[in-house]
Amino acid sequence: MGTLQRKLQTFLGRLAAEPPFRLFSRSLVQHFGRSMRTKALWDAVERPHYLLGMLRAVDQARRQRVPEICVAEFGVAQGDGLFLLEKYAEAVERETTTRIRVYGFDTGTGLPELSGDYRDHPDFYRVGDYPSAVESIRSKLTDRTSLIVGNVAGTVERFVEQDQQVPLGFAVIDVDFYTSTRDALKILSHPQRKLLHRVALYFDELDLDYFHQWAGEFLAINEFNAANAHVKIDKWHGVHKHRPFPENPKLLGMYVCHDLEAISRVVLAREPVARAT
Repeated sequence: MGTLQRKLQTFLGRLAAEPPFRLFSRSLVQHFGRSMRTKALWDAVERPHYLLGMLRAVDQARRQRVPEICVAEFGVAQGDGLFLLEKYAEAVERETTTRIRVYGFDTGTGLPELSGDYRDHPDFYRVGDYPSAVESIRSKLTDRTSLIVGNVAGTVERFVEQDQQVPLGFAVIDVDFYTSTRDALKILSHPQRKLLHRVALYFDELDLDYFHQWAGEFLAINEFNAANAHVKIDKWHGVHKHRPFPENPKLLGMYVCHDLEAISRVVLAREPVARAT
């Protein structure tokens, strides 16, 4: 491709993303686009943040030369998000060759018992909200996907110690309560954790006026970072950049878990650079 052609392509791409044209452009991508990366960029799929996190995981896996990863959704409810993860995994795997396993975690009976105080937002949530039709969901899943039923306070630890075979690359945290979020995040801090060096995360309960730093997912994140010296959760800095729809509120929930200990091991394993004498 010549220089002039590249410049023209860049100009047309920027023009398509301008506010007067971007809705039309997104419609074209929805109906005619084939690339999952293009669809994720243009928010041209249902729950594009799920696809964005999965693609971020695949990119990290390729950097580390990891051939297979897993992604997880905590809080399955009626299964809509889990079905989408499975659908996206099939398409992304086909485009990138990175193999992707999918896991869903849910109580099966809705939200569990509250913590007993304000931390679980009892003014908004109730025990038993969002129950799952477990057998119906399982009947619609392929062999790629597993639904793990039970309170995450117990299922996460068993999963890491007994069932998880490949590193986690992306996780959706949608369990609503502080206590459930705290327990779900143990998949990132367990002594036997299996993670990519950077794990994309999506938190679903951060963008309404009743959420705050002393309850819910914000509190769980803050406590996680305070308790773990070698694994940290931070915002996905720059996630809004170069996107036709940077105002998408779901981007506010995109975070990254950094396994600082694993990254340090990579640095220490490198041969020292010879210094000139």
